[in-house]
Amino acid sequence: MTFPYKGYAGHYLEVDLTKGEIHKKEMEKEWARLYLGGSGVSSKILWERTTAETDPLSPDNVVVVGTGPLTGSMFSPSGRMMFAARGPLTGVWAESHVGGFMGPEIKYAGFDFVIITGRSNKPVYLFLRDGKAELLDASHLWGQETDTTTKMIREDHKDPSIETAVIGPAGENQVLYSGIIVDFYRAAGRAGLGAVLGSKNMKGIAASGSLGLEAYDMEKYLEANAQEMEKLKDPLWKDSLASLRKYGTTDLVAIINEIGRLPTKNHWTGFYEDADDIGPEIIAEKYRIAQEACHGCAVGCKYVIRVKGGKYPTEPVGGPEYETLMAFGSNCLNNDIESIFHMGKRCDLLGLDTISCGKTISFAMELYEKGIWTKDDTDGLDLTWGNAEAQVELVEKIAKREGVGKILSNGVRKAAEQIGGDAWKYAVHVKGLEASGQDPRAHQSIGLTYATNVRGADHLRSISCIEELGYPKIAGDRFGAEKADAILEIMSPKHKGEVVWDMEDLYALVDSAVICKYATMWPPVFYYDTFVNVIPALTGMEEWGNPKYVRLAGQRISHLRRAFNHRLGITRKDEKLPPRLLSEPMPTGPAKGGLPDLDEMLDEYYEFRGCDRETGYPIEEKLKELQLDFVVDELKAKGMVR
Repeated sequence: MTFPYKGYAGHYLEVDLTKGEIHKKEMEKEWARLYLGGSGVSSKILWERTTAETDPLSPDNVVVVGTGPLTGSMFSPSGRMMFAARGPLTGVWAESHVGGFMGPEIKYAGFDFVIITGRSNKPVYLFLRDGKAELLDASHLWGQETDTTTKMIREDHKDPSIETAVIGPAGENQVLYSGIIVDFYRAAGRAGLGAVLGSKNMKGIAASGSLGLEAYDMEKYLEANAQEMEKLKDPLWKDSLASLRKYGTTDLVAIINEIGRLPTKNHWTGFYEDADDIGPEIIAEKYRIAQEACHGCAVGCKYVIRVKGGKYPTEPVGGPEYETLMAFGSNCLNNDIESIFHMGKRCDLLGLDTISCGKTISFAMELYEKGIWTKDDTDGLDLTWGNAEAQVELVEKIAKREGVGKILSNGVRKAAEQIGGDAWKYAVHVKGLEASGQDPRAHQSIGLTYATNVRGADHLRSISCIEELGYPKIAGDRFGAEKADAILEIMSPKHKGEVVWDMEDLYALVDSAVICKYATMWPPVFYYDTFVNVIPALTGMEEWGNPKYVRLAGQRISHLRRAFNHRLGITRKDEKLPPRLLSEPMPTGPAKGGLPDLDEMLDEYYEFRGCDRETGYPIEEKLKELQLDFVVDELKAKGMVR
């Protein structure tokens, strides 16, 4: 039977690296109907094909490379793709998303997903073109940095239009927070998926396609698209759109510092006195030379910088995002912006996650400050706060697993375990993932977002901007006028469990569609009705026109990813915050004295999620409502269903 839905390429690949075999298969109808694509389909695949015994760096681990029905479509923004596996940094669910042009190119080459298993006996990469796939020798690419790798692949095929997703030396060396680089400087950075590919001797994927995509009802799809794009003209969106176009995400340095949420000095505080030195104005005025957009995007938040002269000159390169400026800047008390540009570029070329890398370096700097580490432990490096030269050297050492970089390449949790003593006090992570650029002591719901996030201390699975930016009408429309005032209180825990639950399900759909989150968060103009509007017209899946069905689909994906972690032993005791963010009041800045009330928010979240408050385990009735009976069967036998 031919795959019945439009908007999809209609096929996926099974790649067995051990055998060197590729099998092209028709896309599964139920994958699309129940899980949509991207994160949703990946959760179903990884649930079925991994177990609690699967070693993340073994041939048994499975990497899913995924797109969604909106990837490569006329919807804006539609240039994203994702990777998922059991993560080597955290040991639990790992997924990472990236924009650019590679996701659409994979679909135009004829594939919705690639499922990768095994381990090759020599370096290889996967090449996709117009319905065909082959594993090619990557021996000449092994050891090369990501930009050189992409250029060499294009030269080998005599085709400059080829898009790539590749690892660098850090992934080859299995640094536990190595990432996958797309379009030279866009990164699927978090959770160590580059290390998983490295463990499989896989340099990456290259794709070139000319196959078209169809809509089920093009006239209705164009109409639905137009209706959604009209939302971007909302006055709420106007200022945000202007800011993103002018500054990109660098504007967040100023915005977040203003509310005291900018991680500074290894999350010691949330306010950086020198924030202007690494902020949006200096970048826009002195360094930015061009602006870019991902495939089909009406925003265009990407920018290109150039540094002439000085210690860290660079030819035009993709400018760092907010998180990179934070990780190597405020969080290390480094206001030398050109050194931050340099480290961001080196991380892209080496294939490192800038967030985890910068946070691991700030952890090392605090160990040095506290006397837990001395120069005898740091290869003679002076790791005093703000020492940019030492930071730059550590980036290289980490990527090579050289000297002190060997221990730091494993992330803060494992490094702290190896160092012992009080080192654990300064390891700011959840479930092993270093915290991203938010501080919950200045924003209550961020604390809950970090705690419940299936991949660890990260904001992108359920962050709410409603209270941060102050949207009373949106708060009232979504949660009721009687709750709006409390929701808008950024330091009140009231109703934040409901808000995070709601956003988590929304982002589950966003990550399965697969699209960018900007218009769902800053400001939140796309919502569940967006999927009700566009998915049926694009795909022909009529049930997706039912608002209740769409809501349940978001819940289904969220619960399945949580179940993946439960199977690995995750319970409420693991859905917590590090001591610094939970029990040390904010010492300075606008949020001085702030602390998150995590227990109150968790109780409410579990109630809305359909989980047992005591353990965090799912309730059987809820799983069955979501057609997750196969999860019940497995978890119930282990006492993990209530």
